[in-house]
Amino acid sequence: MIALCAGICISGVTLNVNAKEKTNDKIEAGIYADDINLEGMTASEAKQEVQAYVDSFADTEIVMHAIDDETITVTASELGLKWKNKEIIDEAASLGKKGNIVQCYKALKDLQRSNKIYDVEFDFDKSKIKSFIEENGAAYNQAAVDTALKRVDGAFEITEGQTGIEVDLDASADAVYDYLTSEWNGEVGDVNLVINIVEPRGSKEELSMVKDVLGTFTTSYSTSGQSRSANVSNGCSLIDGCTLYPGDEFSAYEAVSPFTEANGYYMAGSYVNGMVVDSLGGGICQVSTTLYNAVLQAELEVTQRYNHSMIVTYVDPSADAAIAESSGKDFKFVNNLEYPIYIEGQTTPDKNITFTIYGVETRDSNRKVTYESVVLEKLVPDTEVIYTNESLPVGYCSVQSAHIGYKAQLWKVVTVDGVEVSREQVNSSTYNQAPRSATVGVATADPAAYNAIMGAVATNSIDQVKAVAGAYQATADAAAAQAAGEAAAAQAAAAAQAAADAAAAQAAADAAAQEQPAE
Repeated sequence: MIALCAGICISGVTLNVNAKEKTNDKIEAGIYADDINLEGMTASEAKQEVQAYVDSFADTEIVMHAIDDETITVTASELGLKWKNKEIIDEAASLGKKGNIVQCYKALKDLQRSNKIYDVEFDFDKSKIKSFIEENGAAYNQAAVDTALKRVDGAFEITEGQTGIEVDLDASADAVYDYLTSEWNGEVGDVNLVINIVEPRGSKEELSMVKDVLGTFTTSYSTSGQSRSANVSNGCSLIDGCTLYPGDEFSAYEAVSPFTEANGYYMAGSYVNGMVVDSLGGGICQVSTTLYNAVLQAELEVTQRYNHSMIVTYVDPSADAAIAESSGKDFKFVNNLEYPIYIEGQTTPDKNITFTIYGVETRDSNRKVTYESVVLEKLVPDTEVIYTNESLPVGYCSVQSAHIGYKAQLWKVVTVDGVEVSREQVNSSTYNQAPRSATVGVATADPAAYNAIMGAVATNSIDQVKAVAGAYQATADAAAAQAAGEAAAAQAAAAAQAAADAAAAQAAADAAAQEQPAE
C-alpha cells in the first residue's frame, strides 16, 4: 500500500513538476468565477476578467420604492458597486499548486471530476447609498402638523393636526445595502425604503385647557414714524398665533426674519456702532423686548437674551431684549411648563404693542411676581464730536443726540400674600454712552463758505456748526427756489410761444384752404 501510494505520488510529482516548470503561473482547468472560465489565465489576467464582469453590472437599475407608487431609480455604479471577494483569484491560482504532494494531487483529481466554482460577491458603498437616499428621498417627507390654537375675536379655535411621513434615512440605507449584498442577482432590482409615520403632537382635549393668562406686557411706540411703526406691527403679526408644546424653544429672530421688503419691512432707525442709522426692520427690537417681558411674567425659561448696545426708552434698563442679524443677537426661551402655551401679539391704532402668553395656570393665586430694574452706574457723556464729510455740500448738518451710558440689573421679586419670599437677579446689562455728534458737509467751490464752515467746526460747538450750516442751507434753498421759479417761468414762456406758433400755423392753414377752388 505504501509502495502504491509512493508510486502515485512519484508519478504525480513527476508530471506535476514538469507542468509547473512551464505553467506554474496559470490557473488549472475546471476553475470558474461564477460563469467565467479561468483556465489558463494568470492571477492578474483573471482579476481583470472578473473586474470587467463586475463592471458590466454598473448600469443595472435599482428601483427604490418610497411612498404609494412613488419610486426612485438609481444605477448600481451610483451606489458604489464594487467587487468584494477579490481573494478568490489568489486562491484559484494556487489550487493544485500549494501544499504537499498528496494535497496537490487530490486537488487536481477533484478538478477532473467536477469544476471548482467561486462565487463572485458584490459590495456597495454604504455612504453613497445613504447620501443618495438623503438627497432624493427627502422629497417624499411630509412634516407632521401639530394640533394648534388660533385666537379669533377673543376666543380660541383648535385646528386638528396632520400625520406626517418621513423616509428613515439610516434604516433605509441598511435595507438597501442588505438587499444588494445578499439578495441582488445583478438584474434590475427592487427594494423598499423604510417609511416612518410621524404622529402630530397635541389633542383637542389638551389644547382646550389652554385659556389662562400666564403673562402679558405692553409697550408704546407712539413717537415712532410711519416706517418704524409698520416694522413693529409687522414683527408682532409674525409672532402672533404661535403654539409651543412643552420643551419647545422659541427664537424671536427666526420668527421675524428675514429683514427684507418682501417680508414686510421698511427702512427705519436702529443702533449700529453707536450711531442711529436707517436699516430694514428698524424698530424690531421693541417687538422682542415686549415679548421678553411677557415671558418673564409667565416665568418661562429664557435661554438667550442680549441687551441693546445703547439704552432704549420704551422699557426700564435691563428689561430689553435685542435681536440683530449682523451681531447674531437673538432672544430665545423654552416652554418649560407641563402644558402647551399660546402667544398672542396685538398692536393698536394708538401704537401700543402687547404680547399675552396663555397656558394652564398652576401657580398659587396668592403668589405675585414683579421685576425691578436697578441702575448701578450712570455715565453721562461730556463731549461733542463733529465729523466733516467732503462728499456732502456746505449747509448739510445731521445731529445725533447724546446717549447716557448705564450699568443695570434686573431682579425678580416674588411675594406671597404681600410678603417677599425671594429676590433673584435675572440679568446684568451694560449700555454704552455716546456723545452728541454731528456730521457736516464741507464741499463747496466758494472759498469763503468753506472757511466759514471750517471755522465753525474749529469751535467744537455743534450749535455753532448748525447755525453756520443753516445759514448756507437757507441761501441754497432760496437759490434753488429762485432757480425753480425761473425754470417755471421759462417753461411757461416756452409753452406760450409754442401755443402762439401753433395758432399761427393753424391760421395760415385756414387761409390756404379758403383760396382753394370748390369741388
